[in-house]
Amino acid sequence: MLAVLLSAWFMAQFDFFVVNVAAPSIEHDLHTGPAALELIVGGYAFTYAAGMITAGRLGDRFGYRRLFVWGVAAFTIASLLCGIAANPAQLVAARLLQGLTGAAMVPQVLAVISAVYPPEERGRALGWYGVTGGLGSIAGQVLGGLLLTADVLGLGWRVIFLINLPVGLVVVPLARWLLPEVETARKARLDLPGAAGLAAGLALMLVPLGLGNSLGWPLWTWISMAAAVPVFALTWRWQRVLAGRGGRPILDLALLKVHSYQAGVGSIVAFMAYFASFMFTLTLLLQRGIGLTAFEAGLAFAPMGVLFSVTSLLGTPLVKRYGLIVVMIGGAVIGLGLVLLVVAGGLGLPYIMVALVLVGAGNGLVLPQLIGAALVEVAPHQAGIGSGILSTAQQFAGAGGVAVIGAVFFAAAEGGHHVHAMRLSAGIDLGLVLVVIASVAYNRRRAIRRARAAPSRTGARPGS
Repeated sequence: MLAVLLSAWFMAQFDFFVVNVAAPSIEHDLHTGPAALELIVGGYAFTYAAGMITAGRLGDRFGYRRLFVWGVAAFTIASLLCGIAANPAQLVAARLLQGLTGAAMVPQVLAVISAVYPPEERGRALGWYGVTGGLGSIAGQVLGGLLLTADVLGLGWRVIFLINLPVGLVVVPLARWLLPEVETARKARLDLPGAAGLAAGLALMLVPLGLGNSLGWPLWTWISMAAAVPVFALTWRWQRVLAGRGGRPILDLALLKVHSYQAGVGSIVAFMAYFASFMFTLTLLLQRGIGLTAFEAGLAFAPMGVLFSVTSLLGTPLVKRYGLIVVMIGGAVIGLGLVLLVVAGGLGLPYIMVALVLVGAGNGLVLPQLIGAALVEVAPHQAGIGSGILSTAQQFAGAGGVAVIGAVFFAAAEGGHHVHAMRLSAGIDLGLVLVVIASVAYNRRRAIRRARAAPSRTGARPGS
């Protein structure tokens, strides 16, 4: 069951990153302009992030297994449409559809894990979730470059999309067979005004964040982001009104009051803003500053992916034995790698590789545990919307991190000063990692206080 769920998560992550490697080939083959190419690369991220929360609520409404099967089937069809696109407009439309269908299936992965696995087994499943996400991200760059270099069956860039077909054809029937039905609040109606307002607000914010750097931040990007604020405010007000009437808003307001969930979402926002911007800026340093090809740059990330996978699996039993101090140590290891980039980033590729190994090892100890901590108190009937909000927060933070820290990098890299730009952006990333460590330390102190207070509440002796 877990392998079936994680195969969909791998596909979604793979397709998120692989287009970066294939972009030059697509540009040459389809004669795409800069705007169309940006939408081919970024359009997936826009619809993927915008649809997450609604898809999570749909999972609560219609059942996680049903939404997962529909999502995987639709994602497979969208991948086929990407692979046979004859012009830029067709590929842009197919990529937008692919992101939307990815949003339909991905929240159901975490929802099923949260609803089906008991607490003592959930951590291990989430560890594999973290491994799969890391491998999908790295494979998008490494395997994508390998597929393009090999030119499988003479398909060129199309193979990066068509490779999803056999996976989808296997996963759909297996999901129908293996995934259990989970009792959800199926009688509740979908909050269509809330879903529309949330999607509109996310689009108004994410589109300029994704396109702003490459376009030089024209006026419309700032107007769009400013317009997102009243849209979000009106949507939030509607959520409160609907909840007051006894309805079921698209955002579960009760879930947003769960302290562990709030803290988990905040930590993940800081972590993903660092992680996405780090991957983006380091790729620019490797290719533009050091002169590696896209495939060579992808291979440079491979040790980071391997260490991430290993420590993701080790993290759960270590946290179970030693507590959240393990996550704080993981954050410190990430910080050490970033400090190495800040101090010795200009000393050459060997130092960068050492920094990557440290960052990858630390990431594996941190990210899966943050996801588990966020979902630990989420009830099974809230698993869909809880996972949707969490996934949206990840995508939004990633897009924001790339836009803001990427803009700092580009400004500092003027005149070829890529090493200086990397040092500066790594310093900002270090600040975000310190925020994550501080948040985990706060939660650890709260957990210790609860454990000390528990005996007195039950009448037992301290230490019993």
